[in-house]
Amino acid sequence: MKFGLFVNAQQPRSDDPVRRFRQCVAQARMARDVGFDAIAAGHHYISPPYQSLQNLPLLARLAADTGSMDLVLAVTLLAMLNPVQTAEEVASLDIMSEGRVVFGVGIGYREEEFAAFGLDIKDRVPRMLEGLRLIRRLWREDNVTHQGRFFNLREATSTIRPVQPDLPIWIAANADAAVRRTGRLGYPWFINPHAALPTIERQWGLYKEALAEAGHPLPAARPMILELHVAPTREEAVAAAQPYLEGKYAAYAAWGQDKALPGQEDFRVAFDALAKDRFILGSPEDVIAQLEDRIARLDANYFIFRAGWPGMEGWKVLKVLEIMGRDVLPHFHRKYGRG
Repeated sequence: MKFGLFVNAQQPRSDDPVRRFRQCVAQARMARDVGFDAIAAGHHYISPPYQSLQNLPLLARLAADTGSMDLVLAVTLLAMLNPVQTAEEVASLDIMSEGRVVFGVGIGYREEEFAAFGLDIKDRVPRMLEGLRLIRRLWREDNVTHQGRFFNLREATSTIRPVQPDLPIWIAANADAAVRRTGRLGYPWFINPHAALPTIERQWGLYKEALAEAGHPLPAARPMILELHVAPTREEAVAAAQPYLEGKYAAYAAWGQDKALPGQEDFRVAFDALAKDRFILGSPEDVIAQLEDRIARLDANYFIFRAGWPGMEGWKVLKVLEIMGRDVLPHFHRKYGRG
């Protein structure tokens, strides 16, 4: 069982970015000290109303402060990127961290980002899949020749390769078709924090069916991201998290994230409806129970918690980490062992 922290690198544009970066460093150090296993960081471009540090350079800086913790790219929007550059940059991070990188990838969903790169969002799935195949070849083969729909290489040799011969790759997926595709390919499904538990549970069944049909075993890592806030009581946890989660999910609604999910999801609802079966909020006992429920229903074994959101002060995240390290993580370490 592993636990990670999604560092709070996305903030209002009016905030001092240097001060907010220092808070990310403090969060990473405290997560290390209280028993977390990983640090994760997200990836978006041109995303008002927020500023955001880019995930790969941020994790490269945090590598020096995180001991043996995994560094999770959560997630890299691969459909927008050049696979040669991405292969060499991710390999460089793996070298600098001495083999601690997890490469989380996704297709993205915002037309504004694709337009900024001169790309058609309709090409995002084949573009990501072709790019991912090329990255894996560049990490394994001396001379790569490829003539594809989006990328062409002739006897290309990557200047650097990862420390890990099989660097972990997780694929984020929202739609049912994307979840099935991830299963057919045999990759770990990197479960998002946006869908409610009943939807995730149904999709988990689709994923396992696709794995079995393609002859793939259940991956050793079964990761998911969750929004989390823990406090002495559930009432305190909700009161502390609600203003920031409401703001974050209002931005998601404006970006169309809810429409990328299956069904009739709508993030423009009352907070109780938004939080139900989606967010982990409560006392340590509440948090333990909710995580145990997800372990039982989804066989999850790698949780990454987003404990802070745009506008929340860093000391509040540190308080959550303190409580998690003292009152929550020890329960799971005793019961399931360390990852």
